[in-house]
Amino acid sequence: MASSPTTVQKWRNRQTVSDARMGPKQPRSTVLLIEEEAIIVASGGTRFWPLDDCLYALQPTLPHLTRSSLHRCPQRHGIARLPDTAGDKPKRSRFKAYPVGFFHIDIAEVHTEGGRLYLFVAIDRTSKFAFSAA
Repeated sequence: MASSPTTVQKWRNRQTVSDARMGPKQPRSTVLLIEEEAIIVASGGTRFWPLDDCLYALQPTLPHLTRSSLHRCPQRHGIARLPDTAGDKPKRSRFKAYPVGFFHIDIAEVHTEGGRLYLFVAIDRTSKFAFSAA
């Protein structure tokens, strides 16, 4: 593949052979003003609320705010996710092995217009055979 002289000159002046980042040096929104981004960042809602809830809370203040611009703003500022903390996740373990015929039984109570209904469910832990009766 033939390269143009300007491309060759550009690559000769580089210190590395990896591709340079194309785009703005400082990513910024083309829709939101700096002050509006500051409101979104200060609210911190996207870290603790679902995106749609945060959008509905901020739209009275920022009427032109869209779901996609709200989603990208915290990502640009590096606050899109809660930080991972060690030790807050329970250790995952496999279920205890049970012999065939060991049933787990649950009872569920359902309130209807006609009154209460009780649903009984039995599940064999090994074969996953399930039985239910109302």
